[in-house]
Order: sequence, then C-alpha cells, then structure tokens
Amino acid sequence: MFAEKSCSNYNLLIMSKVKNIAEKIRHSYYNIMKVLGFVLTLTIVVLMMPRNVKFKYEYQKMLPWQHPSLYAPFNFPIYKSDEVVRKEKEEALKNIEPIFVFDALGTENGREKLLKDFDNQWNDTIGDKDFYENLILSVYDHIENNGIVAKNDRTTNLKEEETVVVVRNKVQTKCAYGDLNTMTTASEYIHRQLSNISDYNTRQLISNLLHSSLRQNVIYSESMTKQAEKMAVDNIMLTFGMVQKDELIIMEGDIVTEEKYQIISSLQREYADIYANNFFSRNYMLYGQFLLVAMVFIALYLTIKMLRPDIYEQLRYINLILLLMLVIIVPSFLLLKYAPSFIFLMPVAIMAMLLMTFFDARISIIVQVMTLIIISLAVPNPFQFFFVQLLVSFVAVITMTKRSSRASYFGTSLAVFVTYVAVYFGMMLIYEGDFDSFDWRYLLICAGNAFFTMLTLPLAFLFERIFGFVTDLSLLELSNTNSPLLRKLASEAPGTFQHVMQVADLCEEVIYNIGGNSLLVRTGAMYHDIGKTKNPFYFIENQNGKYNPHDDVSYSESAQIIIGHVIDGIEICREYRIPEQIIDFVRTHHGTRRTEYFYQMELRENPDGVDERDFCYHGPVPFSKETAVLMMCDAVEAASRSMNDKTEESICKLVDNIIDGQMKAHQFDNTNITFHDISITKKVLKKKLMSIYHVRIAYPD
Repeated sequence: MFAEKSCSNYNLLIMSKVKNIAEKIRHSYYNIMKVLGFVLTLTIVVLMMPRNVKFKYEYQKMLPWQHPSLYAPFNFPIYKSDEVVRKEKEEALKNIEPIFVFDALGTENGREKLLKDFDNQWNDTIGDKDFYENLILSVYDHIENNGIVAKNDRTTNLKEEETVVVVRNKVQTKCAYGDLNTMTTASEYIHRQLSNISDYNTRQLISNLLHSSLRQNVIYSESMTKQAEKMAVDNIMLTFGMVQKDELIIMEGDIVTEEKYQIISSLQREYADIYANNFFSRNYMLYGQFLLVAMVFIALYLTIKMLRPDIYEQLRYINLILLLMLVIIVPSFLLLKYAPSFIFLMPVAIMAMLLMTFFDARISIIVQVMTLIIISLAVPNPFQFFFVQLLVSFVAVITMTKRSSRASYFGTSLAVFVTYVAVYFGMMLIYEGDFDSFDWRYLLICAGNAFFTMLTLPLAFLFERIFGFVTDLSLLELSNTNSPLLRKLASEAPGTFQHVMQVADLCEEVIYNIGGNSLLVRTGAMYHDIGKTKNPFYFIENQNGKYNPHDDVSYSESAQIIIGHVIDGIEICREYRIPEQIIDFVRTHHGTRRTEYFYQMELRENPDGVDERDFCYHGPVPFSKETAVLMMCDAVEAASRSMNDKTEESICKLVDNIIDGQMKAHQFDNTNITFHDISITKKVLKKKLMSIYHVRIAYPD
C-alpha cells in the first residue's frame, strides 16, 4: 500500500514538472524562436562559407611589413602576378597566326569536272582542242594550287599583310593573307589569261567552264587555331624562380615592394594548396569559422537586446534582420567561390539601404558592421574589403536618412558609386604612388555595384508585403489625398474629411516636438475616422441643416451608431487593404472612453437602468506615443469646434480638461509617452488652436 502511494506521488511529481516545463516553453516561445532564428542563420552562413585557408599575415603593397621577419618554411616557387600572366597570354595569342586547311579533294574534284564539261561542250570547228585543254588546265591549276580562300566572319578582319598558316597534306606553310586568291582575284586572272583569244564565243565558253569549276579550297579551321592558342597559353610558365627553405623573405619594417609582394603572395598560395588537400585542416577550419561566426551572431543578439529592446521584442523584426543578412552574405560567399575577382560587384550597400527603409540609422549601422565582419572572414584581403565597404555603407546610411521619395534611392546609388571611385583613387595613390595602374574595369565593377543597389526598391516592396511592415514610401502613398479611400471620405463625409486633415496637422506638429514617427501619425490621423463614411449624417460635422437623425432614435441606439464607426472603419480599411499599423489608429483613437453626451442623456431618463458598458468604446487603449497623440488631438480638435467663445483662456482650459480627463481614465497606461511629452503636447495644441482661430495673446497691463 505504501509502495503504491509512493508511486502515485512520484507520477504526480513527474506530471507537475512536465507541466511546468511546458508552461515555461509556452511563455518563452518568442525568445526560443529568436534563438532558433539565430542558430539557423548561423548554420546556413557556416555551411556556405568558403573553406579558403586564411594567411596569418596581413600585408599591403608599398607599406611596411609589420610582422616579425619572415623566413621560408619550405621550398616554394615564385608565381607570376595575374597581371603579368595575363599580358604574357595576350602576347602569346598575338603570335598565333590563323590556320587554314587546303581542300585537296575538292580541288581534284573541280579539275575532273572541268575536264568532263570541256569534253561535253567542245566543238571541233572552234579550233585545236589540245591547245585549249592545256590552257584551261594551266589556268585552273595556277589558281587552285595557289588557293582560293573561303570568306567567313573570321577572315573579314584579316589584313592582306597578315601572316596565315595553310596546312596542305599535313605540311604547314606560311604566307601573307593577301597572297591567297579570292573569287574576285581568280576571275580577274582568268580574264587576263583569256584576253589573247580573239574569238568571243570561244573565250566566253572557256571562261564559263573555268568559273563553274573553281572551288574555295582554303578554309579557315577554328578548331586548329584554338588548339594552337591553347598550346601557346599552356606553354607559359606560371613561375619565375624558387625560394629555398629558411631563406629570408622580408625583414620586419621593410617596405613590401612589388618583388617582395609577389614572393609573399606565392607563399600564401602554397599554404592554400597544402591545406586544401588536408582533411584534418579543412575540419579545423570549419570549427574555427563556426566559432568566429557564432561570436559575431552572439554579439549582434546581445547588442540588439541591450540597445534596441523595442526591436528585440518583435520576432518579425529579428527575422527580417537575419533574412537581410543572408540575402547579402550567401551571394557574397558564392561570388567568392566562383568569381573572387568580382567580389566588389556585390552590392553590399543594398543591405544598409534596406535596413534604413525599415529601421533607423543606429540599428542599420550595427547590423551592417556585423555583416561586413562575417564576409571579411572569407575574402582574400579582409582589411581592404572591410574598409571600403564600411565607408560605402556609412554613405548609404547618411544619404538614406533624408529620404522622402523614390528618387532618394537613386541619389543613394549615385553616392555609392562616387564613394567607390574616390576610395579606389585614394588607395591607388597610397599603394602605387601614381595612376599608372589605373584600371577601367574596376570603374565598370563599381558602376555595376551601384546599379544593383537600385534593387532596393523592389526588394523593399517584397519584404514589406512578407513581414507586414509599412515603409515611409507606403505612408507617403497612403497620405495622398487622391488615394481611393480618402477620396471616398472627402466626397461622402466632407466635414469629417476637414476634421481629419486638421487633426493630421496637429498630430504632426506634436510628434515633431516630442519625437516619434511624424509621417506615421499623420497618415494614421487621416484614416482614423474613415468609418464615418457608413453613416456620415449621424456625425455633427457632416450635418448641413437643422435636421438631426439622432432625434429619431434612442440615446442608446445613437451611442451604438457613434461607437460603431470604429468597427466600421476597421472593416473598411481591411476592405481597401490598408496596413494594420494604420488600422491601429482607427481602433485606438477613442480607447475605452464613454460617449459622454448620450450616456448623460440616457442617465437622465433612466437613472437606475443604464448599463455603462453600452455607452463605452470597445478599445483597446493607445499603445504607442503616436496613437496616444492622435487620441489627444482628435478630442481637442473636435471639442474646439463646438466652442462659442474662442479665447486664450477658454482654449487653454479646454485642452487641459480634455487631456487630464483622458489621463484619469487611464487611456495612456500602455503607451511610452511621458508626463513631459504630455506637457509639451498641451503647449503645442494650445498654440496651434489659437493660431487656427486667430486668438490674440492677452498681454499684461
């Protein structure tokens, strides 16, 4: 009995622990998903990272060697620079003459055809057959044996003085391209040789026979020419010397000259070849890359958590940041793997531009720097890459700070191009000391990089739809009074339209003074009363005459109609696909307050039978500084319209009473607005309302 009871208690304890663990997981779901997002991104980055051995010495041409004196650890060849090899290849290819093949079989077939046609068409009355037969054959043999070149795309660019190779019976002979016949020169030769024949018909017959038998028997061979070019390139030596083990390569403090630079680069190349074929080295490299990249992501995670808790709390913000990092890092790694010389074609600045589209400058710089650190772990010259891309990223962030239209993105692309060019010239002067090594191809790469940054606009639109963000560009489009929904408001509820425009101006001015997203609050204010388009005449600003439709319904019904404009507004906005961030202004602009007028009137008629909940808005209360400002400005602007005596004293009293009442009703408890912000808001609203109603400030006596 005791054993059964103990077993039962043990099972209950296990179930309780499992339940507690499940409860903790449920409450920590967002944090777990954030960590999983970082781990997944880390895994993808490490798997895609090139396994190139990193040389432990950093060095730059024409700068001092800042490491201990370097001795050769083993024998290794000195490789020629890529530029030297390229020039030698170009020179070798220049010396390769185009190769043509002599078609002996076609020539012999043409000769047989000529003899056969001559026998068939000859008339004994013309003259001595043997004489003319020998004449025809001698002319034909002279032309064909010299060769008639077959024209094609390759031969059109050849000059007459250029040397070509003609392969005849596996024997190569060289001649000037102009020495070969063409059909035109062959025809001219025939005409000269037959000019002594007096009889026109005989001359014409022989001429026709020769022209019909001629063959283009010298044919350009692209395959043989390519083979000769390949052999010439393969014969180029990639090295020009050897360094013996323990030989001094460079002393500490010595300048890295062109010669020393090539020797050190050769050593670096040998290290890469040795470790690339070593299984254990590759595994160690993977572990090292995983450790370094993990440290970068941990630093990013902690930085966001400490410096930007507002972004850390939003899972979609974290997912967007990680996805943007992958969009830049993965293509960069692929470019390093397959075309490392074009790494600067990768538009790294596009990430800074996208981050500035959705976030602010601080988070953009943090994430951009972390991304550049990860990419720099794989590039051949990490310092130069990081330095250049960091400068370009800062320029992109600075120019995007003042964005106000799509044209701003094109201006940023131009600034990126100018920065790349300026940095290129600066580094050329540092490392080369002159402009002799200027390479136009680098400018083309910079131009391509700047061109690709223009993909920011379509990518921003894509991410905006995927993650449900609202960018400044979207807000500008939504705040256009010619948008369909605002046109609907202006035509069906003109009084409300004037009200929301006035509220939008007040909100924008307040947010400008206390800090916040002025474009967001202005756009939200323009849509906050859109629900009034369903029953516009139940709202006093749209009533033109003495008739009031509220006179025909009870106070509770009137309250439900007034309260319903919030729900109606939400439904209308969703029908027109207005973003949720704007709909938040619709649902919170009255919070959970009462429709005070109808509640008091109902209370007079039924003092004991009024349910207060029937006269309250359904909320929620504002949950941001912007939505709180809208609630204050909306109530103050609407109340100011019903004032009979608009004086400085009455306006100040109105603003204070309304905002203090909202605070007592706990409407701002969920917002990050401060008492200082509310104090500034009151001052701004008082000043703006007195300006609107042309109230003069009363000066003291």
